[in-house]
Amino acid sequence: MSTFITDDCINCGACEPECPNDAISEGDEIYVIDPDLCTECVGFDDHEACQAVCPVECCLPDPKHVESEQTLIERAVSLHEDDAELKQRAASNTFASRFRK
Repeated sequence: MSTFITDDCINCGACEPECPNDAISEGDEIYVIDPDLCTECVGFDDHEACQAVCPVECCLPDPKHVESEQTLIERAVSLHEDDAELKQRAASNTFASRFRK
């Protein structure tokens, strides 16, 4: 599932630079996450980086976009096709993931 930003967002922008996929952008009133780019940081961190830095905890799992760890790592690899290290971690099943906590 991708993450989404609730209306509680204070528009601080702390989350945007933390996203390894550039899935977060400034919307009209609050920041938004593109679900087609969000991998919940699978492949990069064992937590969702946007959640970790959000001062009001408004970055939440989106129940409308439930996805498996496998789908998310495949998306991460496709988004970062030049990242040989990520590809190796994915192939050897040694990538970071919130599913593995």
